[in-house]
Amino acid sequence: MTTISEQHVIAAAGARSRPGARRKRATGLGSAVTRWVGIAIVAIYCLAPFYWMVVSSFRTTNDLFDTTLLPTTWSLESYAQVFDSSNDFGRSLLNSLIVAGITTVLALILGIFAAYAIARLKFRFKSGILAVIIATSMFPGIAVVVPLLRLFTDIGWINTYQAMIVPSLSFAIPLAVWNLTTFMKQLPQDLEQAAMIDGCTKWQAFTKILLPLAAPGVFTTAILTFIHSWNEFIIALSMANDPAIQTATVAISKFTGASDFQAPFGAQMAAGVIVTIPLMIMVLIFQRRIVEGLTSGATK
Repeated sequence: MTTISEQHVIAAAGARSRPGARRKRATGLGSAVTRWVGIAIVAIYCLAPFYWMVVSSFRTTNDLFDTTLLPTTWSLESYAQVFDSSNDFGRSLLNSLIVAGITTVLALILGIFAAYAIARLKFRFKSGILAVIIATSMFPGIAVVVPLLRLFTDIGWINTYQAMIVPSLSFAIPLAVWNLTTFMKQLPQDLEQAAMIDGCTKWQAFTKILLPLAAPGVFTTAILTFIHSWNEFIIALSMANDPAIQTATVAISKFTGASDFQAPFGAQMAAGVIVTIPLMIMVLIFQRRIVEGLTSGATK
C-alpha cells in the first residue's frame, strides 16, 4: 500500500509532467500547421499560372485583361477559335501524340536494355560511360538544330516525323538510361539467380522477374520522357514548316488574331489548356501503376 507521502510525490510528478505533455502537443501542432502552410504556399505558387490560364480561356475577347478571379461572362469563344478550320489544331495534336508516343516507346526500349547492362555487367569505365550519357542530355536543343537541319535537308527528312523523333531521342534516351540505371541498381540480383536456378533462362528471368519489379521506374521514366517530347518546341519548329506535320506547340505559336494588331491571347490560353489535358491524363494513369508497383514488392 502506498503511504500518504508517496501519494503526494506521485501527484506532484504527474502535475509536473502535464505541462510538458501540453508543450509537446503544442509543438507538434505548430509543426503540423507550419508543414501544411508550406505545402499550401508551394501548391498555390505552382497552380496559380495554370488556374489563370484556365480562367482566361473562358473569358470573352473584351474581358481578356480583367483581373477578376472568375470571368464575368463565361464564354467558349477562345476554344472555338482554337478549333477553327484555318488552324487545324486537331491535326497538330495528333502529330504531337505520334511524335511523343514513338519517342517514348523507343527511348524506353533502348533505355531498359542499356540500363540493365550498366546495372548488372561489370566492365571498366562504367561510371565514365554513365557520366557521358547524362552529359549529352545537357546540351541545349539549339546546339544541334543547325547541323541536323543541314543533314536532314540532304537526306530529304524535312517535314517528316522522323526529323522530329530522332533528335528528341538524343535527349530522351540519356534521361531514360540514367533513371532506369539508378532504379535497377536497387533491385536484388539474387531474385534473377533464384529464377535461373528454378529453370528460367536469362531472358525469362529478365522479362518475368526484373521487368515487373522495375515497373515503377519504367512508368516514371515514361512520364518524364513523354512530357519532354510533348513539350518540345525548337526542334519541331526547325524541322517541320508544313502545317500538316507540325506539332501542337508549334501550332500555338503560329496562331493569329482577328487582325495584325491583335494578339490571340484567348486562343493561346485555350490551346494551352487543351495541350495540358493529355499530360494530366498520362500522369494519373501512370501514377496509379507506380503506386501498385511500389506496394507489391519483390514477393509479387
